[in-house]
Amino acid sequence: MEPSTLILIFALVFITGFLFAPLGLGGGLLFVPIFHYIAGWPIESPLMITSLLLTALVSFGSGTTHIKAGHWDKSVRNTALFGAIPGALAGVGLFLVMGSNMGVIFKSISVVMIAWSIQKTWKKLRDEPKTDSANDVEEAIETIPLRIGASIGGGLSAVLGIGAGAIYIPILRQYAHVPARKAIGTSLSMMMIVVPIALLGHSFVLTTEHFDFLISEGGYYLLPIAALFAIAGASIGANIGLKYLPTKVVIAIFFGLLCLIWIRYVVDLSKYL
Repeated sequence: MEPSTLILIFALVFITGFLFAPLGLGGGLLFVPIFHYIAGWPIESPLMITSLLLTALVSFGSGTTHIKAGHWDKSVRNTALFGAIPGALAGVGLFLVMGSNMGVIFKSISVVMIAWSIQKTWKKLRDEPKTDSANDVEEAIETIPLRIGASIGGGLSAVLGIGAGAIYIPILRQYAHVPARKAIGTSLSMMMIVVPIALLGHSFVLTTEHFDFLISEGGYYLLPIAALFAIAGASIGANIGLKYLPTKVVIAIFFGLLCLIWIRYVVDLSKYL
């Protein structure tokens, strides 16, 4: 791989960690396109493992900060995991069943997923931020809808190589009635468990060809260095980024990147029409 390509990948991995950590997301929506389009990796298990590994690091980097500050709900997290973990395991199986059709199916699902994320992000940009009221009436957790939504998030995590925070946060808000800041921390705490499970699931089905591919692409040094950049980006984003960058600026950059990725996926899919 050309040195200029490596530098670009490392820079984009750092930026992804920096942008996603304050938003309570893992970064998989960007990690996959980075390695698919810039490094030229096919949409197979090595790409999913790489994206999930980096997503896990961003989740841990930001999640531990939220947990230490008390911005999470352990009981809600545990309830949601009963749906998210089986969903992630089913997602790994689904990825394998898709086989050679995975590229088209992956991009089709991603187009829908990213379009939904774009809509939610646009709403954040348009609406004034709302603070959580300390006097809000506590509402009962809607267990079944929460677990169903979490299972969808877990499945998408394994199939798309993402953290699925864009799914978890809205369902935590809607069905567990968790305040916004706690929803972000709770989502990250879920990702800290679900993403490694999806990662292990993909790891167990690696073939000799997959290992040969990773070695040929310099995986023995590419992945560790990319991991360091992801950790650095997430740590700086979670602890420093929001002190110097307004939240709306971070969200606007994120929104623009999502639009670019969505357009690229649509262009790719149009070739099959």
